[in-house]
Amino acid sequence: MLKRLFRWQKGRQKSGYQKMLVMGAYWAIKFDVYLLKFPEGSEVPEHIDEVSSGRHFRLNLVLKKANKGGEFICQSPLYESNRIKFFRPDCCVHAVTKVEQGNRLLLSIGWIRR
Repeated sequence: MLKRLFRWQKGRQKSGYQKMLVMGAYWAIKFDVYLLKFPEGSEVPEHIDEVSSGRHFRLNLVLKKANKGGEFICQSPLYESNRIKFFRPDCCVHAVTKVEQGNRLLLSIGWIRR
């Protein structure tokens, strides 16, 4: 985990977004905090984030919206507002539409409850 701390990496979906690990832990409650950067042209296709056990929760805080596109889509979020997206990525299909103009930045906090 320390090798990834404060370094930009390609996102898991290999769709143009980048992520930077800000903090995380494997003990007590497994959690991670990432900055996610979506440059123009990036998007995330529909998917589910599988976990081996427990329930996965994620809270995304939109720090900067794209000028056009880059909208979060989730079939059944637990809570959603203009800047706050709270959902279960392990059982809810979710995606981000293509960023057509500008870029998008968010703080993503995830944890797994056993």
